[in-house]
Amino acid sequence: MKNLLTLNYWFNLRPESLTASAQKIFIASLIILAVLSLITAFIKNRGGIYRGFLNRLYVFFLTNTVIGLLLLFFNYEVVPFFSARFWLGLWGLVMIIWLIFILKKLKNIPQQKKQREAEKELKKYLP
Repeated sequence: MKNLLTLNYWFNLRPESLTASAQKIFIASLIILAVLSLITAFIKNRGGIYRGFLNRLYVFFLTNTVIGLLLLFFNYEVVPFFSARFWLGLWGLVMIIWLIFILKKLKNIPQQKKQREAEKELKKYLP
């Protein structure tokens, strides 16, 4: 754990490969991302007001699964620059920022729902 807080660990361009337990955790997180992308792929086809949100989640899960698989491959093959730890940190940071933007869109859905209901009410009286 001491090693995680050093700059040499994060910015070493020729790092050691992941430990067995870290690699298992990484693979498990990739499997979870893949399963979530499959679930959202089936749910997003139902339609409704949440379709755009579910489509964004699907793209998020699928893209991060592919990026994670690439990072795992580079780490397994010990490619000097692409197996550096800062890629994992950068990937995690981008995932968090991307998820924040997706959740901001989720906050707008109740407003869109009210707007659609108002439009339905207005169209009811128009010929």
